[in-house]
Amino acid sequence: MSFQITPFIMLNGQAEEAIDFYETALGAKTLFKQTYGEAPDASGDALPPGLRSRLAHSVLKIGEADLFVADSLETTASTDRSETVQVCITTPDAETTRRFFDALSEGGQTVFPLQQVHFSEAYGMVKDRFGVTFHLFTQRRQ
Repeated sequence: MSFQITPFIMLNGQAEEAIDFYETALGAKTLFKQTYGEAPDASGDALPPGLRSRLAHSVLKIGEADLFVADSLETTASTDRSETVQVCITTPDAETTRRFFDALSEGGQTVFPLQQVHFSEAYGMVKDRFGVTFHLFTQRRQ
């Protein structure tokens, strides 16, 4: 079984600024960026205009590693820094995603139920019993 773990930085309206910083400081290359308003399923259309321009997802390449950076939809600054850095586990199939989701949910809390979304056949978010937030993501088949 092969899967990938990727650090995920979740910010409050500062994702673009952080990306610029990581490009300069670390030589990061932006491979992908999408705002909430650019979602192909038009889910961002229901958001207030100020939130539509926030980054829903980005992928940076730093050396040989990937880093995900996005903005939360929360509009108030959190003092809980445990939400800033999260972990994304990318799996090759929905069955593995489900197994990891269920295991991490035990004693934890579902943040976003595991379901099919426009970018994955199985995606969900869990805060485990230690307070670490995991994004579980089935890689889209080419």
